[in-house]
Amino acid sequence: MTSDMPPVPPADTVSFGSAPATREDHRFPCDQCGADYRFSPAQGALICDHCGHEQPLSDSPWGGSALKEMDFLSALRAQLPEAEMEVTRVSSCPNCAAQVEFDPSVHALECPFCATPVVADTGENRHIKPKGVLPFQFDERAAHDAMEHWLGRLWFAPNGLRDYARRGRKMDGIYIPFWTYDAQTQSRYTGQRGTEYTVNRTVMVDGKPQIRTEIKVRWSNTRGRVQRFFDDVLVLASNSLPRRHTEGLEPWDLSQLSPYQPKYLAGFRAEAYTIDLESGFADARAKMDRVIERDIRFDIGGDRQRITSVDTDVSAVTFKHILLPVWMAAYKYRGKSYRFIVNGQSGRVQGERPYSAWKIAAAVTLGLIAAAIIAYIASQN
Repeated sequence: MTSDMPPVPPADTVSFGSAPATREDHRFPCDQCGADYRFSPAQGALICDHCGHEQPLSDSPWGGSALKEMDFLSALRAQLPEAEMEVTRVSSCPNCAAQVEFDPSVHALECPFCATPVVADTGENRHIKPKGVLPFQFDERAAHDAMEHWLGRLWFAPNGLRDYARRGRKMDGIYIPFWTYDAQTQSRYTGQRGTEYTVNRTVMVDGKPQIRTEIKVRWSNTRGRVQRFFDDVLVLASNSLPRRHTEGLEPWDLSQLSPYQPKYLAGFRAEAYTIDLESGFADARAKMDRVIERDIRFDIGGDRQRITSVDTDVSAVTFKHILLPVWMAAYKYRGKSYRFIVNGQSGRVQGERPYSAWKIAAAVTLGLIAAAIIAYIASQN
C-alpha cells in the first residue's frame, strides 16, 4: 500500500529541538505534613499515608494539558513546541531494558517487569509528554484477588509457584506507554468477485450411478474505492511486556481517558516509551490495513472475493501519547522470571507460568488407567 504523506527525515536524524524541556519529578508533597501524596483509585483523590490528609483532584495544584490530538508530521519534523516535551528521571533495567520512573528517595529495588535487582541511577529521559491517562480503577488488594482467581485455574502450575505468588506478594502499579493514531484513508482496489453455482454430476459407485452436487465459482473482474476514518488506533510503545500479553488485556475503554495530570502518577510508576512515534505508526498501519482489507471484501460482495491490488492514501494523521494502568507482579521461580499482569481498568489477567512435570505425568497416568478400565469393561461386555 502507498501513502500520499510527504517524506520525512530518517528516523535516526529526528530530534525535538535543542531547547531545554520541562523537568518533571512527579513528587506531590502533602500540604499538612510534607510527606508524599498517592493517588487512591478507591477515593479518586490524593491521600497522604503519613497523616491521612485527603486532597480532591479538583483542588490539586498540579494541573494537566488538554486531551487533544497532535500533528504527526510536525512531530517527525521536530516541530513540536517545547511545551509538549518533558524530561523525567528513569532507571534502565540491565536485564529487560525497561525504563521506569522511580521515586528520588529510592536507590535500589527490583525491576517490576522481570524482578531483576536495579540500582536507581540519575539517568534522564527526554520524551513527548503524555496527553491522556487512564487512572487506576481499583487498588492492589483487588488486583491480588484477580491474580489469585486466575492462579486457581492453572491446573498444571507447581504448588510452590502458587504459594510463592499468593504469599502476600507485592504488586506494582505501573502506567504503560501507548500511542494512539487517527487517520483518514482512501483506498482504490482491483479484484474479482466470485459467484457460486452448483453442478450435478453422475458418478458410478460400486457399479451404481449416483448424483453428486459440486460447487463451482464464476469470477468477474471488479474495481472500486473505500474510505475510512480511523480513530484511536492503539499501539504499545514499549518492548518490556510481550505483545501477546498486552493484547490479552484488551479491550480498553479509551472513552474514559482523562487529560494527563502528573497527580495520577502519585504513588505509582510510569514506564517511558521505547518504541518511537514513527515505528509505532508502522504498527498502526498494519492494523489499519487489516480493516481496509475487510472493507474491500465487503465492498466487492459476492460469495467469494479476490483482492489483486490496493493503493491507499493516508492523510490528516494525528497522534496522542497516553498511559494505561497495569498491576504487575514479577517474581523468580527456580532461577527464571515470571509475571502476572492485571488490567488496571477491567481486571483482566495475563501471565507466564511454568508447568509441573510430575502433575502432567500424574494426569497422563490417570488418563491411561481410566482408558484401560474402560477398555476392560468394554471387552467384558
